[in-house]
Amino acid sequence: MVLLTMIARIADGLPLAATMQEDEQSGRSILEYQNQAKMLFRRLGPQSPARCTIETGPYLFHYLIENEVCYLVLCERNYSKRAAYSYLEDIAQEFHSLYGKRVNTVTRPYSFIEFNTYIQKAKKVFLDGRSRRNMNALNTQLQDVQRIMVQNIDDVLQRGTVLSELDTKTQNLTMLSQKYKKDATHLNSKSMYVKAVAGLVAFLVFLVYFFIL
Repeated sequence: MVLLTMIARIADGLPLAATMQEDEQSGRSILEYQNQAKMLFRRLGPQSPARCTIETGPYLFHYLIENEVCYLVLCERNYSKRAAYSYLEDIAQEFHSLYGKRVNTVTRPYSFIEFNTYIQKAKKVFLDGRSRRNMNALNTQLQDVQRIMVQNIDDVLQRGTVLSELDTKTQNLTMLSQKYKKDATHLNSKSMYVKAVAGLVAFLVFLVYFFIL
């Protein structure tokens, strides 16, 4: 079963569209995983794998990154990995054709929530094992899903925190380095000024001594 689909911008993790399992009881339990997905979006970046499967409790996140947008689905562990990625590829293609030029201009979360209508249709087509189109897509898919990296949600989120802290420390060191360079330049200029004054005093003393003699 597919429980959650979310689309977000990679640059800042801004959610662009989403749909959850309509069952009310499942919806309450899925909120926890929706929050995990939002944290995951904030950890992803240009260095992240373009395709990845992430273990989280009894479920799996499958995500696909294309054109600086992340397409993510939450499924039960026994759900077809190949079907999940076929589904992600389809919604990625449609979303980019509709909103690709506007992705970097929006500022409000879920600015493309109307895309939920297409997501619901795609779920019925690609995630229904009895669908002929679904079977054709799975049979012709070139991507070897068995080679897609599998990670754990805690490891991914923790690594994101560590990288964030490392980036902060790097920025602090850069600022200190620039301050040191500025101070050193100032001291060097001051030292040159002191030497010049000392030289001038010595010259005046020499002149006084010369004329007195």
